[in-house]
Amino acid sequence: MMMDWNAYRQQVFAGVGQIGKLSPDTIKGYVALSTAGEKTGQLDAKTRELIALAVAVSLRCDGCITVHTDAAVKHGATREEIAEALGVAVAINAGAAIVYSTRVLDAHANHPQVAA
Repeated sequence: MMMDWNAYRQQVFAGVGQIGKLSPDTIKGYVALSTAGEKTGQLDAKTRELIALAVAVSLRCDGCITVHTDAAVKHGATREEIAEALGVAVAINAGAAIVYSTRVLDAHANHPQVAA
């Protein structure tokens, strides 16, 4: 095992609790954003958690990974469903790298030493 994710999740909650004591409105705002999607009822909780995991990987947020893995499992997500969602994250990140690679080539083409 690379990391004790359960212990880390508890550390994350403790840290967020400390922020909540120092800046309660920040945490209230975060909670409002986090729960806003639930109110539409268009996606079930498991689907939202699978999306959250794909985004967490894309953003490289370990805290997000531990919290949303726990939530996804509690909402019935299987290892195979999680793997499929992560496959989407890998594909989107690869696609983004390709798109941004075109920006590098554009920057190179417009460099004064090259364009001259």
